[in-house]
Amino acid sequence: MTATGTPSPQPSIHGSAVKVGERAILIRGASGSGKSGLVFDLILAGRAGIVPHAVLVGDDRVRLINQDGNIMVLAVQELAGLIEIRGLGLRRCDFVTEAPVGLVVDLAAPDGARLPGPEALRTVISGVELPRIPVAAGHPALPLVLAFLTTS
Repeated sequence: MTATGTPSPQPSIHGSAVKVGERAILIRGASGSGKSGLVFDLILAGRAGIVPHAVLVGDDRVRLINQDGNIMVLAVQELAGLIEIRGLGLRRCDFVTEAPVGLVVDLAAPDGARLPGPEALRTVISGVELPRIPVAAGHPALPLVLAFLTTS
């Protein structure tokens, strides 16, 4: 609680998120691992009709909250609507302020493998289990995410 009695804002985490259809994809990874690039690729895939409509939630820093058993990802106010495009810098784009997380993508994941075990394909955030894609360092993430979204 703050001094005024309102709830303190949740701390932000280093990550990016894009809402694809009705659910967000939370992308985690170290600086320079390709989070912003994957977000932009997914936005373009949505515009091309490869995946449902895709829109930025947040780039570089986002907040996560457990809301009635759903993990919600929220844009950080200071960065809302901004995305870093390598070679162009910070750019403005359409965004939503929040979305329920439906998938977690971990870039440069140490457990990224050609045939990951079932335990590697799940993660728990604030007590909520979510599907996860661990992407090995040096491997492209977009084909894996597209495969997740378009296959069963």
